[in-house]
This record gives sequence, structure tokens and C-alpha cells, in this order.
Amino acid sequence: MVLIKRKPVQLRSPPHILSDNDEIWTIEQTGEMFTDYDSYLNRREFYMQRKFTCEITGHSNLTFFDAMDSETQRSRNVESTFPVVLREPVLRKVQFSTITRIDQLVNHVYEDFKQDFFPGESVLALNGPAEGMEVTIREKITFPDQTRPDGTNVKGVSRYFVRIKGAESGKEPLYEKQDLTRDRKVFTKQILRSFLRDSLTRESFNGAPWLVKESVASKYKINREVPSQLQQSVLQAERKAAAEAKKAEADGPGTFLSFLANQQRTLDLRTGSPGSGSKPGQKAAIQLQDPRFIQYQYGPGTTPFVVIPNGQPPSMMNIPNLPNMPYTQHFHQHHQFFQPVATTMPPPPPPKPAPIKYPIEDLDVQPKNNGITRPALKYIAKTRDQAESSNNGEEDAGFAMTSIGPLLEIWNTLNVHCEVFILDSFTLDDFMDALKFSSFEVECELLTEVHCAVLKQLVNEQGQVMVALPELEEEDSDEDSDDTSAVSTPAKEPTPPARTTRSSLAKSEAAAMKQRSPSVDPNAPVHRAAEMLSERGWVERLKERDFLDGGWQTIIVGLLRQLSLSPNQKQKCDEILSHLAPLDQEPTQETAYNQYVTLDVNLRISLLELICMLAVRTRAIREYLEQCSEIMTGLRKDKIKAQHRKRELITVLRELDEKRKELVQEETPTPKPEATETNGTGGDVKTADVKMANTEETNPTKSESEESEEEELPTRSLRRGADRAIDRKRKRESDVMRRENEKKLKAEAAKTSKQATQLKKVLRDTDKTKEEIKECEDSVIDFDNDLREANCQRTKVLGRDRFWNRYYWFERNGMPYAGMPESSTAEYGYANGRIWVQGPDDLEREGFIDLPKTEMKEYQTKMNMTVPERKEKEEGPTHLFNAQEWGYFDNPDDIDRLIGWLDERGHRERNLRKELSAWKEPIAEYMAKMRAHLEESELKKDEGEEEQAIKMTTRTKTYVDLDATKHRCLSWTNSTMINQRGHLHSEPPKKKSKKAKSENSKVPLGKSGKPLTRQGTTYTRR
Repeated sequence: MVLIKRKPVQLRSPPHILSDNDEIWTIEQTGEMFTDYDSYLNRREFYMQRKFTCEITGHSNLTFFDAMDSETQRSRNVESTFPVVLREPVLRKVQFSTITRIDQLVNHVYEDFKQDFFPGESVLALNGPAEGMEVTIREKITFPDQTRPDGTNVKGVSRYFVRIKGAESGKEPLYEKQDLTRDRKVFTKQILRSFLRDSLTRESFNGAPWLVKESVASKYKINREVPSQLQQSVLQAERKAAAEAKKAEADGPGTFLSFLANQQRTLDLRTGSPGSGSKPGQKAAIQLQDPRFIQYQYGPGTTPFVVIPNGQPPSMMNIPNLPNMPYTQHFHQHHQFFQPVATTMPPPPPPKPAPIKYPIEDLDVQPKNNGITRPALKYIAKTRDQAESSNNGEEDAGFAMTSIGPLLEIWNTLNVHCEVFILDSFTLDDFMDALKFSSFEVECELLTEVHCAVLKQLVNEQGQVMVALPELEEEDSDEDSDDTSAVSTPAKEPTPPARTTRSSLAKSEAAAMKQRSPSVDPNAPVHRAAEMLSERGWVERLKERDFLDGGWQTIIVGLLRQLSLSPNQKQKCDEILSHLAPLDQEPTQETAYNQYVTLDVNLRISLLELICMLAVRTRAIREYLEQCSEIMTGLRKDKIKAQHRKRELITVLRELDEKRKELVQEETPTPKPEATETNGTGGDVKTADVKMANTEETNPTKSESEESEEEELPTRSLRRGADRAIDRKRKRESDVMRRENEKKLKAEAAKTSKQATQLKKVLRDTDKTKEEIKECEDSVIDFDNDLREANCQRTKVLGRDRFWNRYYWFERNGMPYAGMPESSTAEYGYANGRIWVQGPDDLEREGFIDLPKTEMKEYQTKMNMTVPERKEKEEGPTHLFNAQEWGYFDNPDDIDRLIGWLDERGHRERNLRKELSAWKEPIAEYMAKMRAHLEESELKKDEGEEEQAIKMTTRTKTYVDLDATKHRCLSWTNSTMINQRGHLHSEPPKKKSKKAKSENSKVPLGKSGKPLTRQGTTYTRR
């Protein structure tokens, strides 16, 4: 069964249907029926929530229907995989088991049945006559455990007669369990776990036993009656008794009043009728009316006591004669000093609300009210709230807020797929500067190359259109009908009646004037695009790559004219065409060129958006995305290999470190005590020898000749001759000992030098292994970066805040952080350098911010403010109303303030905070580079170093000094196209030369020898 919060989902019982004409709604998967459509929708919505769990696989976060499909599919797999012979023994083994965790139950059953086989089961023989063959268990003989007379226990064993498949029927060898095994794919813990989950169920109370499902139990005739000791009531009574016993031990003897309370509870247990449906308050009232509770109640070995009902003194009660008990008499004599014992306990306090388990819905989190607001946003265009004021004192750039989203989309598309378009990457600031650039004398290469590169993707060199476009035949027929309707005779003015008055004549004149006034015809032409391309169509022009002298502007006119046949694009295309091919000018190529120069920046963005949306549908983009996916697959494999290699090297490094420690310990051994000899007098011979040697060494004036002369002294001196002989003998022995010590020292030195050599080798190997580990770590970092750059399928959002604003960092995936390294503007060091924030869309605003009145009142009661008031308070001075409004952060300090403003108790802001913390360092780095570049550019403007200096003018283009212009966009050049094709997109292709390619066309290499492209030379192969 499907689980929710570890409990089976309870299906609704069938409703009562009055007649056959009643309307009912059913859910086919569950068979539930509803007579109310709202109840049906609520139940279906409940089933569509992702909070259900598949009972067999344990997979969670599923809808009810997904969990049901998972259980059905898994049940079929288990039914076809798990051995039939094992099912009944396993189920009988786990019936009424009290092992709580399913994994522990699986381990327990698996260990018991791993080497236990049953008749009819197919197994493999490991040795014997059927070695390596599949056999079938025919008979099982089990010998139980035995205890020998000496007290030793003999463990029981099982033996099996098996039948060899394909052998003669009479041959049935005998095997033991260690000589047999099952197929590994048949009996595994995973399959056993699935089988148990599919076959067992359990109640929700603590200590509940596992039960075989009723359908399975009836199939194998397994008893499902729970033993009494495992029933819920018995377990609860045992736990309650144990708790009371533990409390009694902790409280000690207690007081008289606690004794009365305990006795009263005892009486309640004795007098209460089991199975009665009365409530506890009714039982207490009945007991108070019982006369037995007005007199003393005592038993053998207990102290008599009294319970005084309703606070009455004992004199008002009819108390029978009692035995002579001094304590009770004393108690009644002083009853006026005692307060009556309360017979009714005060109501228990309400239970405390369960603590909130975070994270929860962000808008349900209580506000912190700490005065911290979101950092102020910056804008390129005016927001809804800034319609009458400038944005932070900045000059209006001419961009409309509705154009910011398409602007970012175009920039991101062209930079992510720059290899397909054969374009140098460019910064967002240069792109905005190029869109605002207008000059009849100077041509902006960035703007021209972008249009020509995108147009080339729509029509190949063979003239084949690569995208689906509306047909032109319908437009031509419409124009013919418009022309015929335009050349028509004007309507005659109505003649006034024969008899007229002043008022009737005035009315007729007013009607005539109204008819003569020009009326707006919706079918009237608003542009002359068809006449501009009457000689040659735009497809033919694009096939020939005729882009010079207003050529690409004319091609755009023809393309937009064909796109305007689509009702969805007609209004936008007509607005652009009415400016590029106006009715009051000649439909020539020069007109298109001049009119584009004066085209509004927002219309330029709309134009680029239209042709870029066509380009991303072409086959070249699809193939590029497929190629990126293949590259990512290879990078993931290489990354796994590098990580595996790193783990191996870490193991080798650990072994080398252990070897180094052993060599260091052997190189510095502990000093051993030296053996000494003693002379006859008990003195130390070695010490004496040393002293004698020192004495002889410290007397350099005494020579051998003098010693010989001393030996030839008169007889009166011979009494010391024996001593001198002993001295000479000792000297000879000391010399021998010294020579032996020198030999030992030389041997130890040789041994030490060998250990030192080994130690040096170990240290060299250790350093080499560390370098290899560092190379593996660097490789993993490179693979992660290459994976990030190759992930071009979609733009990833950083996350959303509590008010459903979306946060983007476009450099996060699909492009290098600073643009392509071989770009002409690579020295800028950044690509976008901003975190962009988009407002909530209409559905999110209606569902979470602009709530209905009833829900808004409930929220205001709970939070002391409405959601719009909270948004106004917590977002600070800047806000975004809808998804068409965009703002940005460009200060690195704003990242820390933004992270501090986010509340991780909410789902969305916890994820956003995590992403911002992970990408904080690169975001701050490239923000700083962007600000430094813009500040340097502004400084040059202020110093007057960028005065415009026109150097040479030709018929087609005016060349300018790039260091002397005030427009940053003019510094960009399409070096990628020049290196690959030898010319720009806007120039006609040059004739192929027989010379080899120049060395400048080679891809530059980095420090590690790796090409400085995204993933080597893969992307540059065309």
C-alpha cells in the first residue's frame, strides 16, 4: 500500500447514492467515488502532492499515482524473481517478528536463509560429482542440536539429496550446506527487502509486530491471529505499569495525601466496569454517590482512610461504628482543622503546540523585525514606481523596462553559442553601448557582426532556409485585393431633402464632413517593404552574403515582412518595418541603411530578439547542444577517473608515511648499557683502563726510551716491575677493545647510511606522490569548470526569495567567467559582472502576494501586516512589480548584505542563500573587475584622452582611432572570424590561397599546455 508519513493511505468509503440519476465523479486508480465535485478535486489534489512513499522500494517524494505505479511494477519484478520455494519459509519466519527496522529484519532473515535450502529449489554445486552444475534439492535431512554427556553442545546440521539436471534418475548424491550455493541474482538483500515490503504490514503503535498481508497469508495458510502478549492493549498496560513502578521508586514513601490519591486510583480500577462506554467524568460522579466511598476503606496491611465528598464535615455523614482505632478517632476529633480533600482534579493544561520544523513556506516565516532590508537595486530603465523620477540619479539610457529581459536574453544567447555564430565574446556594457550607437559616418563593427552572424544561420550558402517561416503567396494575394479595393470610386455625398430647415441642413453638412474626413483603414499598408525587395528577394541576397552598403538592413526588411504574416508577430514586425521602409521615402537599400541608424534602441532589441529566436531553432544550434552533451559525458568520465586515481595515490601516500616512520625509528635506536668487567678487588676494569690510558695520553714527555731505562734500573727498583707488566697487558687489551669498537662503529655507520638512503628515497616518493595528488585535484577543478562551461542547454537561476523574485548570475554556466580568452576584449577581465533580479510573474503575484480578501485578512491577523506591506517593509526602497521589471547588484559588498537578509528558515531562501554562498568568491571577483574597468573608462573620458579622431574614410566604412573614441563598443573586433575564415561576417569571402595557415591562427596554449578555449580544440572544429 502507498504510505504517507509511514502510514498506509486510507481510501474513502463509497458514498450513499440515492438514485441512478445522481452525478458521481470517480478516481479510476483507487476506485473512489464522490457525489461532490469539490470533494473530488480536493482528493485528487491531495493525491498529486509529492509526499507519498512507495512501500516496497522506500522511494519518497512521489505523488500517490507514481507511488502506486512503482509498487505495481516492483511487485511484478519481485513476483518473477524471488524463488517460489523460499516464500512460505521466509514468511513464517518473519510472522509476528518485533524487529522494528526493516533493514535489521532483512539482515536477520538473510543470515538465517543464506545457507539453508529447501526441497524443489535450484542451486549450484561447488564440488563433488556435480561440481559447477545446477542441481535441484530433492530431500532435506536436518539433525537437531545435541548435548553430549560431557556437557559439550553439537550444533545441528542439514544434509541434502540433490538431483543433477540431465543425469540418470538413480544418481542422487548427498551434499552439505557448505557445498551448495544459490545464484547471486536470485537471493540478495535487495530482492529480499522488496519481497518483505510487498508481503508484510505493521500497525503504527510502538512495538507492533510484523504481519503477513491477508491475501498472502490465505495463500500460504499462515495464521494471522496476533498472540496476546503482542497485542496493543497488553503492551500499553505493561508500559504503563512499568512507568508507575518507576515513578513509585523515584517518589519514595510519599505523603498522606499522595497515599490517598494512589488509593483512590486503585479503587477506580477495581470498581470500573471494563468495556463500559462512560466517560471518566461520569465514572467519578457515580463513585461519589456510592455509599462505600463515604466510609472507611481499608484492607489487610493498609492504613484506613476517608474520602470526604463535596467538602462536607464528617459530622454530616452517616458513618457506621468502626473498630477502636486511635488514629481514626484522633482524625475525627480534629476534623475542623482539616480542609476537605478535593475530589475533582483541575483540568489539564492544553498541550503545547508542536515546534515548527523548518524550512517552511517563506511567507509563513515570522518576520525578524530587526530593521535589516534588502540592498538597494540598481536599474537600467525606469520601473513602475520610478515613472516620474530618475533611477538613483543616473541618466536615462533610453532603454524601456520591457526591453531589459530580451536584452539580457540576446546577450546570453550570443555569448553562450559564440562558437556557432563565430563571434568574439563581448561584455554587456559594450553590447548596450553598441545598441545605442548611431552614426552615419562611423560603423559599429559589433552591431554589424552580430546581425550578419545571426542572419547567416537562417540561410546556408546553398540558399536553403534553415527555419520554418510563413509562406508569401497569401500576402501577395492580399496585396492585390488591397490594391483593387483602394482604386474605387468615392461615395457620393447624400443630397439634402427638398424641404430643409436650418437645423436639418446643419446636420446634413456635419454628416458630409464626417464622411469626407480620412478614416483609419486597418488593412492599409504601413510600410513599403515589398517594393524594397521587388528586384531580389531577401533569401537570394542572404545566400550571396550581400551585407555591405545597407545589404543586411535590406535582408532584415524582407525577413520581417515574411514574419509579419504570422498573427503573433505582425504588430511587432509592422512597427519596425514602418521605420525601416516608411511610406514617405523611396524603397531603396540606402533608405534601409539610413533608417536603421535612427532606429530606436528598443526596436533594435525587438529586431534582434526576433532573429535570435529563429536562429536557436536551427540545426546548427541543435547539433552544438548535442555535442556539448557528449563532451560533458566524456568530462564526467575523466573526472571520475581522476578522483579514483587520487584515492589510489592517497593510499600509497599513507603507506609511504608509515614506512617513513619506521625508518626514522630505526635510525635513532635507544642506547643500550655496555657490559663491564671487574678486577680482583671489585673495581671496574674498563674504568681503570680508561683512566690509565688517559694518564698515559696526558703525559706526552714520557717516551718509550725512558720506559726501557726504567726497566734497567738497579735491583732496588724491581719491586714495581710486576705492576708495570700488568699495565702493559692492560694497554694491549685496551687497544684490542678499541679496534673492535671502531669496527662496530664502522658497521653501524654503513647500516645507518643504508637506512638514510632508503629514507631519502621514501621522502622523494612522498613528494612525488603529493605532486601527483595535487595534479589530480587540479584536474578535477578543471573538469568541473569545463563541465560548467559546456552546460549550454539552459540558463540556471540562482534561486528565488520570499517574494518570488528570481536571481540570475549569467556567468554561472555556459560561458567562461571573463568571456572567451582569445577575444579582442579579453583584457577587460569580465563578461557581465552583475547579479540580476527579476520580479515575480503574474501567477506567482496573484497566488502569493495579491491574495484574496479572506486570505489576506488571515495573513494580517497572523503576521500583523499584509503581504504587500511586508514586501514594502522588508525589500527596502527598491521593488520589482512583475516579471518584466529587472534590477541588478554590482557591488561586492551587496552580496554579504543580501546573504544576511535572506532567511534560511524558508525553502526558497535557504536554497538561494546556499547558492550565493557557494558562488560568492567568483561573483565578487568579477564584479570588482567590472567596476574597475568602467571607472578606468570614465577616468579616461574625464581626462580627455578619448577624443574622436577620424583617420580615413572610404565609400563603405569610416575607420576610427580606437584609442581616441569615446564609445567603448568600437574597440571590439571579431578576431575569431578573421582567424578562422580570414574575413568578417559583413565582408565577402576572400579567395582561398595556397599558402599554409599562419601561425597566428593557432589556438593559444596555457601554462599547462592546454588550449585556452572552453574544452580544448573541440569547439573550434567546424
